[in-house]
Amino acid sequence: MKDHELIEIYKRMNRMRRFEEEASRLYKEGLVTGSLHPYVGEEAIAATAVQLMRPDDMLTSTHRGLGHCIARGPGMNAIMAELFGKATGCSGGKGGSMHIFDLESGNLGANGIVAGGTSIAVGAALTAKEFKNTDSVVFCFFGEGASNEGVTHESMNLAAVWKLPVIFVCENNTYQVFTHADESCSVADISIRAGGYGMPGVTVDGNNVFELAEGYMAAIRRARAGEGPSLVECKTYRWMGHWPGDVYSYGGYRTAEEVDAWKEKCPIKRLSRHLTETGIATAEDLKLIHDAADAEVEEAIRFATESPEPDESELMKNLFI
Repeated sequence: MKDHELIEIYKRMNRMRRFEEEASRLYKEGLVTGSLHPYVGEEAIAATAVQLMRPDDMLTSTHRGLGHCIARGPGMNAIMAELFGKATGCSGGKGGSMHIFDLESGNLGANGIVAGGTSIAVGAALTAKEFKNTDSVVFCFFGEGASNEGVTHESMNLAAVWKLPVIFVCENNTYQVFTHADESCSVADISIRAGGYGMPGVTVDGNNVFELAEGYMAAIRRARAGEGPSLVECKTYRWMGHWPGDVYSYGGYRTAEEVDAWKEKCPIKRLSRHLTETGIATAEDLKLIHDAADAEVEEAIRFATESPEPDESELMKNLFI
């Protein structure tokens, strides 16, 4: 990857990390409403993917989708306002963290249904290829738990049959709420399942920007050439609990030693070392990036705090009843 691309990925990861750290704090203070499923520790997966995407490419997200949304769009102000349940939120304050979307940036939405985005990705890819006659690709993010859902297998099969430009990205963060992947998945590497659908599958280190880029770029080339979908499994780890109220996340269903060991593999720190050791950036350059992320998050909190509550007249609008 080019130097400027690595810098952009680093910026995205810092923006994602700082936003979610503050969102988690605000959740505990009661200012963030609804659910919240932090992506902290997994930032490299979405940040690298978005860097490689074109403006006309799309993505589908998950219930743990804030990282994807911060990386791709909408902006922080609209997302934070949505978490606060304010009228200026990207869904008018009605959707919360699991229903953020931004069609303008190609973000087809976070999803409160496990594996719910897989079929949406196939539909978007079908539209792009057959009806719009473009070579746009769709990144479909899902977890290792979602890899066991029937709709995921149906989606992969159909995408392969029709040679649709979908890049299935399995974010294997080890735990499905409290259940270890070893207890629920029949294979150690989810990528093995790709062979059952006649598509390439690869497992990469989800905390390593360079491995991620290599896996993504091969899948993108294949998709744009009309050769069909690929599966990229990213091995990673969520530092925080399944949600902020998960009091067993550190020393309960997983040991403190395990969590700490994964924190040593922090994708932000790993890329930081590469940038400074190769002379791409100085420590001062990186500090400016950190400061910019802090300032952007502070502005988003101010915007959300000062935004108005939704009017009662909006209560029944945009509902399917």
